[in-house]
Amino acid sequence: MNINELSDNRGARRARKRVGRGPGSGLGKTGGRGVKGQKSRSGVAINGFEGGQMPIYMRLPKRGFKKPNRVKLQELTLGRLQEAIDAGKVDAGATLNEEVLVTSGVVRRKLDGVRLLASGEITAKVSLEVTSATVGAIAAVEKAGGSVTVSVPPKVKTPRTIKTAPADASGDEA
Repeated sequence: MNINELSDNRGARRARKRVGRGPGSGLGKTGGRGVKGQKSRSGVAINGFEGGQMPIYMRLPKRGFKKPNRVKLQELTLGRLQEAIDAGKVDAGATLNEEVLVTSGVVRRKLDGVRLLASGEITAKVSLEVTSATVGAIAAVEKAGGSVTVSVPPKVKTPRTIKTAPADASGDEA
């Protein structure tokens, strides 16, 4: 076999359609666009148009909102922190603040602060200073004998109450 004998597999390359080149091509006259009408013309973009009916993207309600100035916190799990302590990246005896965590490579960047999450387990006694932490994370660190100082207090979830219809005020039962 020589290099000049190499060829693609059958059907690997398809010839370009040459539209509007006579009736013998099968794509003459209208060029495969049917007859007349808006879609046979050039420059047509009617995606989402439903013939005058209100389109689905306008019938469905708007939902959600993204705050443009929302606080972006870098997340740090207890498991990742314990791995860093075990690997010797950080000294558990010293106070660990956000700058120490970034310089040691535990978190990549500080963003608007660091948030401690309760995923994983921690056994080392550490003193942490972070922007935010979950209630479970604070409890787990304190259980291990450490302490957590947060600049933004954690949100405490309140149970939802089911509103019931008020009782009949008149007191008359028929």
